[in-house]
Amino acid sequence: MAHINLQDGVPGIRSLVMYRPDTGKPLYELAEVLLRADSPLSSAERELIAAYVSAQNECVFCSCSHAAAARYLYQDAEQTVDLVLADYQSAPISDKLKALLNIAGKVQTDARTVGEADVAQARSFGASDRDIHDTVLIAAAFCMFNRYVDGLGTLTPSDPTEYRQMGERMGSTGYVPPVQK
Repeated sequence: MAHINLQDGVPGIRSLVMYRPDTGKPLYELAEVLLRADSPLSSAERELIAAYVSAQNECVFCSCSHAAAARYLYQDAEQTVDLVLADYQSAPISDKLKALLNIAGKVQTDARTVGEADVAQARSFGASDRDIHDTVLIAAAFCMFNRYVDGLGTLTPSDPTEYRQMGERMGSTGYVPPVQK
């Protein structure tokens, strides 16, 4: 049960966007830019970073929905998402993405611990300044999104089918604010 009066049956951040469209619209615009706009990182990789940070924050709604979006975007390699969430160091992803997930994890726990060695390691695997910047911003933004969703006790579906549908919507149409019904 949500801590404030939200529309029944609308899960996670979607219910909060409907409650406050004036704040929800820029949050959705931020998610659209971070996860879908032009970037040297693929949308699948960016969704994976969002899912990883959300899982580290134990935000079930965000980790499940963004993992579902990443699975949709990874297509035939969708199992990569679960392998990364279980142990990214042994997952079948590039060393560059592993180094970026290391940075994202440090941002999630204490951003001040991201050091020159972390950045140098990411660069040694081909990460650009833009890759590093976007990783840090995605991680920071998802810490906020996670706390927003969980801090207000929004609805968290337990049916995996609902997350698959969310993932397909996010992966195909992006981050379009819901309309108030």
